[in-house]
Amino acid sequence: MRVRIIFLLKNKGGYVPFYHQFLLARLAEELLADTDFAGREDFHFSGLKGQTKISKSGLHFYSSRITLVLASPDTELIDCFLQKLFEQKNTEIGMLQLEPEAVEREWLPEFKGDHIKCVCISPIVIMEPSSNELLAKKFISPETDGFSDMLYESTMSRMEKSGAYTAEQIASFYKFQVVPDKGYLQRIREGEKKFARIYPVFNQDNKLEVRGYTFPFTLYCAPEVQEFLFTSGIGYFTHKGFGMLDISNADLNRKTEVYQFNDVRQLSQTPRY
Repeated sequence: MRVRIIFLLKNKGGYVPFYHQFLLARLAEELLADTDFAGREDFHFSGLKGQTKISKSGLHFYSSRITLVLASPDTELIDCFLQKLFEQKNTEIGMLQLEPEAVEREWLPEFKGDHIKCVCISPIVIMEPSSNELLAKKFISPETDGFSDMLYESTMSRMEKSGAYTAEQIASFYKFQVVPDKGYLQRIREGEKKFARIYPVFNQDNKLEVRGYTFPFTLYCAPEVQEFLFTSGIGYFTHKGFGMLDISNADLNRKTEVYQFNDVRQLSQTPRY
């Protein structure tokens, strides 16, 4: 399931670092810390979305509302996250003062065919630094088979770990290929811009660095794999805010509805990150 969390921005012009996923990851860890979902990794999220301007300090937000997309195959985990979030009247992320206002459920299309056109709404990490931190920062062209092979291996491992698929099903998901939009990559190169950057990841208090990729592509795989990736994320560190996908031109026909979650009120303090 995927939900869109809508916040009221209480201090227009407030800012967060350009890449602020680690702040959101800390928020998620804090909200789930004293629950049955502490330590779980089967969720992922986007960055904060709204009207922004870039400065040396980071992203300054000027829209009255800011949104965050949260997804997980476990509805109860999402409900718990939302319950804890809405217990706070105010949540501070970086230099933003936010108030959770509403939640909408995003309806994904039926996954039927053998391919789907995707965009990245958070960077994709294809290798863990635990195996080789230098190699985890090395650039690997998305146009190579090696790029797809790494994502295939991590996807099959995570699907198997989820326990939701049989060994026979996993074996049948052998077709997997990421084909980047060549026109987009060419325009990026001609404009001397980047689609792959080094990002920080915090494992407890240890700072790691990984390379993340953001580009549109066509994904060739079974419908079951497509659905898994859209609810659980693609690549590594999804619970740290990496690997969230969306469908190309999704906003043109995106269907949403107000999402009502079980409301469990408890006393809590306002977190700051």
